[in-house]
Amino acid sequence: MRTISRDGEHETEIRKSRFLCAVARVDSEAAARAFIAERRRLHWDANHNCTAYVLGDNGDVQRSSDDGEPGGTAGVPMLEVLRHRGITNTAAVVTRYFGGVKLGAGGLIRAYGGAVAAAIDAVGVLERRTMLLVTVHAGHEQAGRIENALRGSRFAVRSVTYGDRVHIEVGVAEPDLADLTRSIAELSGGEADHEVTGTMITEVR
Repeated sequence: MRTISRDGEHETEIRKSRFLCAVARVDSEAAARAFIAERRRLHWDANHNCTAYVLGDNGDVQRSSDDGEPGGTAGVPMLEVLRHRGITNTAAVVTRYFGGVKLGAGGLIRAYGGAVAAAIDAVGVLERRTMLLVTVHAGHEQAGRIENALRGSRFAVRSVTYGDRVHIEVGVAEPDLADLTRSIAELSGGEADHEVTGTMITEVR
């Protein structure tokens, strides 16, 4: 799944109507509703403030509202853009200031969906990937060499904890786990060990 890289907005004009789309990263329904409420407060004088949001690593939560536009012509096409692009943890509000020319159902669908697509293109997206969390356990005499090698590789060092042994927490893509195992063995002469302790979500461009 993907998410937007930052909050932002984009404005377009279609047959004298202004369509202002704002998008925001959100991590809960409460955050999505708060963002929507703020946009509606900011644009209280608009004809419509239509909304859509998708939440969860698998896009499990999906909501939309036409806010007075004909049913299925605003919120649904906005939501479809988010779904089609695989974007989650994102809320979109399209504010319409009516310009006096009716667009018809097809025109509204294109306008609202296009407004969300343009806003996403403007702010950019990040890929959300699930990685394994691996803790490497090494002796003090080996830890520095292992840590330096891991930091200079495609593995993501998250933390280093010192105790009787040194514990290095690393994020690794599942297909690369065998390479990590081999690297640790080579760097420590077979003395360091490691264990998979969980998973993490990381974002990459």
